[in-house]
Amino acid sequence: MRILRYLLPLLVAFSLTSPAAAYWDYGHQVVARIAWLNIRPETRAELGRLMRQSRLLDTPTCPARTIEEVSVWPDCIKSLGERFSYSASWHYQNVDICRPFDPDSACRDGNCVSVQIERNARLLADRSVPARERLMALAFLVHFVGDLHQPMHAGDHGDLGGNRVAVSYGIIAGRTNLHLAWDGYVAERAITTPPGSADGILSELSDADKAAMKGGSIDDWARENWEIARDTAYRTVNPDPCGPEAAERPMITEAITRSLIPVVRRQVARGGLRLARMLDEAFAPDSPWRHAAARRRR
Repeated sequence: MRILRYLLPLLVAFSLTSPAAAYWDYGHQVVARIAWLNIRPETRAELGRLMRQSRLLDTPTCPARTIEEVSVWPDCIKSLGERFSYSASWHYQNVDICRPFDPDSACRDGNCVSVQIERNARLLADRSVPARERLMALAFLVHFVGDLHQPMHAGDHGDLGGNRVAVSYGIIAGRTNLHLAWDGYVAERAITTPPGSADGILSELSDADKAAMKGGSIDDWARENWEIARDTAYRTVNPDPCGPEAAERPMITEAITRSLIPVVRRQVARGGLRLARMLDEAFAPDSPWRHAAARRRR
């Protein structure tokens, strides 16, 4: 107990100062793994050929040799400074939860996650695009589908997607914010809850469940996650998310965390299965994304 008393402040400090990536690495890797397990063998072979050319990216500190590495590449390259700074706003869209759903309001000049999912799907499908650009498109597509399914990347209330909403999460995490709690602490707790990881999450789904989850458009997925941000994430810490802020810092308790686990697991599954659908479509002989790319070149 004496050791714990000395270690606990260090653990709290570490949790607050460590840099946070969207959905943290583990969340993105599990979304990508779910997709990998659900794509056609032909798609898997095409992805393998593309990832074997990862040296073309010239980012040795940010490898992209596997689908798991690809999934975190867009966060890793943030450490490379100005070289990829143009992509910073592509990871999210701050659509106000207290107004009617309006994704265009948060997507000026196409700089938001939904539009970039579409753009990178077209680039990946376009065989006339150089391999380096297609590999970058693959990495952005895999990562951004994961980002969109983290609700705090789809909903906002003038607080940078919950980054300015102070909360406490358990004993170790201590003082943090709503966005970080969903990006990391809640997500990792949900994904590791038995049966954990990609295989465990998939084991809970029937074939009918999987088929239903793959449905819908990118706009449908954006609305779905915006609604979860409004009705679940924000309301968890404030019964009236569009009303005044709580007088005291809200606590995401163990009971609240347990209630969120099925919500997060469902969104991770949806993200992975929808990504699988998009990858299969991108590499299909009659890809709708390839036709879309050809129309835009005219």
